Amino acid sequence: MPMSSADFNYIQKVVKEKSAIVLETGKEYLVESRLVPLVRQQGLASIEELISKIKSPTSAPLLTRVVEAMTTNETSFFRDIHPFEALKKHLFPELFKKREALKELSIWSAASSTGQEAYTIALILREFFPQYATNWKIRIIGTDISQEILKRAREGKFNQIEINRGLPAALMVKYFEKQGMEWQLKEEVRKMVEFQFLNLAEQWGSLPGMDIVFLRNVLIYFDLETKRQILTKVYKLLKPDGYLFLGGAETPLNIHNDFEAVYLDKAICYRKK
Repeated sequence: MPMSSADFNYIQKVVKEKSAIVLETGKEYLVESRLVPLVRQQGLASIEELISKIKSPTSAPLLTRVVEAMTTNETSFFRDIHPFEALKKHLFPELFKKREALKELSIWSAASSTGQEAYTIALILREFFPQYATNWKIRIIGTDISQEILKRAREGKFNQIEINRGLPAALMVKYFEKQGMEWQLKEEVRKMVEFQFLNLAEQWGSLPGMDIVFLRNVLIYFDLETKRQILTKVYKLLKPDGYLFLGGAETPLNIHNDFEAVYLDKAICYRKK
């Protein structure tokens, strides 16, 4: 039975309140497809019954799972390769020179999903800058709104399809171990990344000042005011000579005009003006 307009409107409202994600009218099928597995897991008869249940004052954990179900967890190793080439060829060499006295670097992968982006950054450091990866204090922080997804990210286990999406075969052989039907990332790389819960629409108190921020393919899910608020917080968090990466279809232009574009071969990133 299709979802009623009233039920869809309610899901729109609570998801916006809890995560700032905007579910546009016309996305009813998407919402239904993501809630059906949760309905089955809960042993309920329908989405209508699920929604009735989450309206209960004692339903906070279930409501959290509904909101998490609405988040998009699309990711892959070396996704849209150009930002990672820019890291390897330009930004890491530049920042390692600038931070030589402190020997510290902080990198944030926001909305990190199952961790491929954060782990890609760690692999680049391990493979091409091993002296810094082992001798410097380098913090790679991955954050996400879903506790279930964060648990998977910390495990560092990936199925064959996930491994095949973007990961060079040489890095797979060197840094992963086969475990049944999955591939386990070696501990030496896993321990380079820390994963934390963070809702982009709320306070970011646990994050240090950042040298590099990856906030890719995230802003597209928010309304204009939320985008502005998030970019304002990124601006405050970013060090004066730090860099921000957004998704290919995203820009701070006309949202937060204190950023300027930096072109590094085929990659575009942003820094403070």
